[in-house]
Order: sequence, then C-alpha cells, then structure tokens
Amino acid sequence: MNNNILFLEGRSGIAGDMAVAALLDLGGSREKLERGLTSLGLAGVSWEITAKKAGGIAGCDFRVLLDGHDDHHHHHHHEHGGHHHHEHRNLADIEAILDRGELAPGAVELAKKIFRIVAEAEAAVHGTTVEECHFHEVGAWDSIIDIAAFAILYDDLGIDRCVVTGLTEGCGTVRCQHGELPVPVPAVLKIASQYNIPFRFSGNQGEMVTPTGIAIAAACRTGTELPPSAVVSRVGIGIGKRVWEHTPNLLRAMLLRLPERSPGQIMVIETNLDDSTGEMLGHAMEQLFAAGALDVHYMPCQMKKNRPGWLLRVIAAETAVPALEETVFRCTSAIGLRRYPVERTCMERTPVPVKLPHGEILVKRCSYGSVVRYYPEYESVRRYAVEHGGDFRTVYTTAEAMAHAALD
Repeated sequence: MNNNILFLEGRSGIAGDMAVAALLDLGGSREKLERGLTSLGLAGVSWEITAKKAGGIAGCDFRVLLDGHDDHHHHHHHEHGGHHHHEHRNLADIEAILDRGELAPGAVELAKKIFRIVAEAEAAVHGTTVEECHFHEVGAWDSIIDIAAFAILYDDLGIDRCVVTGLTEGCGTVRCQHGELPVPVPAVLKIASQYNIPFRFSGNQGEMVTPTGIAIAAACRTGTELPPSAVVSRVGIGIGKRVWEHTPNLLRAMLLRLPERSPGQIMVIETNLDDSTGEMLGHAMEQLFAAGALDVHYMPCQMKKNRPGWLLRVIAAETAVPALEETVFRCTSAIGLRRYPVERTCMERTPVPVKLPHGEILVKRCSYGSVVRYYPEYESVRRYAVEHGGDFRTVYTTAEAMAHAALD
C-alpha cells in the first residue's frame, strides 16, 4: 500500500497525448486501453501507438485519428478552439459518454475529475457556468480520448500517489479562434493558480502546457515533493508533437518505490495539544488503536504562553501511517504532525497455553539471547479470575510459575 508512486517530471511541459504515451511506455495495459476506448463507441475515431524519438531519446507516441486523419496537429495550437468540425458538448454530455463505456470505476472517476477541472477553468475564463460551458476544446474527440485513455492506464497501473513538483511552460503567443493568446493561455493559468502548481518558464516559443495536460497533473497530484529517497522501478517517455528549440518535447513519468525499511524500523507520529479535553483525548486513543497503532501514549508538556498541554505519541508500522494521521486530525485539535522513523529491538514472542485446575491461560514467552521471561496475558488472567472466583494476582503468579516449570 502507498508504495507505488508516480512522478510526472514536467520539465518539457505536459499535454494529454504525452501523458497517455508516458503511461503506455511505463507498461500500462494496451489491451485494457483498446477495450475501454472502443467501449465509448465514438464513431470515426481511432488511435495509434508508435515508437518515436525526441532529441535522440526513444519513447512512445499516442495519436488520435479522426476518419483516418491525425487530429493532434490541432492539439496544441487549437486546443482552445480550432475544432469547427465537431459539435460542441458540455460536461453532462461527456460524463454520459464516459458512463456508457466499460471502464473500471476508478478510471471513470478520474476521467470525470479531469474533465471537471478543465470545465471549471474554461467557465471561469469565459465568464459562464460549468453547465453552460460548451467547450470546443474539451468536447473535441481527441481530448475525450486523451483523458479517458490516461484515466484507464492510471487505474491499470495501480498508482497510490502522484508527485508533480512543477511544470515548464513556454513563452510568446498561440493562435486560436479568439485570435492570438498569450502563453500560458487563460485556462492553463486558471488551473495553475487554483491547484497551486508551480511554473518554470523557458525560452521556447509556444505553449508547452495544454489545458488537458495541466488538468491531468492537477487531478492526480497528491504531493509536491519527492520522497527523500526512492527506487526508480520504471521510466516511461511520452513523446509530444512539437519541436522545441531548447528542450526535446517529451514527458518523463517514473514509477518510484520507497526503499524497504529494515524489520526493526517503525514510525513515530507526534503532536503537541493544548486545547483538547480529557474526553477527547481518551476517545482519540481508542480510535488510534482501532486504526492500527502499535502503541499510543500522552505525556504532559509545557507549551507556548505557559500553557500546560499533552504530547501525543503514536508508534506504528509505516503502512498504517496515512490512516493514523487522518485519525489524529479527525479526533483531536491538532493542525500539524511530526513523523520520523525509529529503530527498535524486540524480544521474540511466542504465545503458550498453560493448564490451570479450571481451564487454560495464555502466557507470552519472551526471549532474547539467553534471557527468557513469561508474561501471562492480562485478558486471559482477568477472565479466569472472574469466572472461577480467584484473585487476579494469585492466578497471574500461578500461571507464570507453571509456565516456567513446564517449559524450562
């Protein structure tokens, strides 16, 4: 879980077709793609996947064909308007097309999210509502295919997280039906500002980031920073349709894996709390154990403005961290957390049943080198004492002694 990280590098911009090609090159299923796109039932539309190079680097090229003709030559220049031969569609029309296809639920959800991001940006730019917004651009077959194809492949690759550190954009202007527009075009700028996607600017004349491309980045991105260290398990190169002066037109996508932690390593999550009640903290501890914490404790601490507070510390396996962090935010007044890995050494533990006159007690045998200890399990002792009217301490020491005698 949480260990399949996609990094969209974005140093040479991003467009829908490049993103699709990059995921194909990463090993996304061509069969699933073929099946999914065909199920949308778009008449007169086909696509081709070929091997190409940009700047001497080999990669994959994905292009949409309308009645046998390449439609991606519109893709960058006219993404904001040149499709006079398509009827105009609004978001509801597009969602209906996606719903009638045989796409995995995750793919449909992602495709709708990407379309909605473009629709909201286009509506804001043109001063209209999402419902009224008839996009030439988004309604164009090539955009529908690009976005659906990307969503199918993203879902197929089983990606847990996606990192986009920023995108490189060009300069100058692009031609579209509204005349010359400055780069970045308004819809791209709107998405960048709304989703806090940083831009780097290059000297390349023209549009390196298209609305479809940045909407894909905005919809998938779960993080802005790469993990401190990671194993690159695969690299995919998506080749674009333009030729730039300073950089090859390609999108690099990498699948990253976090390095395996040593078995002795676990995570600690901490936060300082000065405005949570005792009841709230008791409830939080219960919820944290239910969400998979190995241990939870509170320590009194003195906080700023001389407020007495509590340090909450949670110890957990790394896989449980996302669920536990969410639990802390939901159940306490915390607005920030610290997290760090720690090493630990554990005694080897084996549960051993021990027979007492009226039944069994579970005893934990703990060993490390030549050190051996026996700890009767609390719940097991308590139940025995309640059911057979003994006192807790006597039952505990009897079970401990019998374990020693029987096992050593």
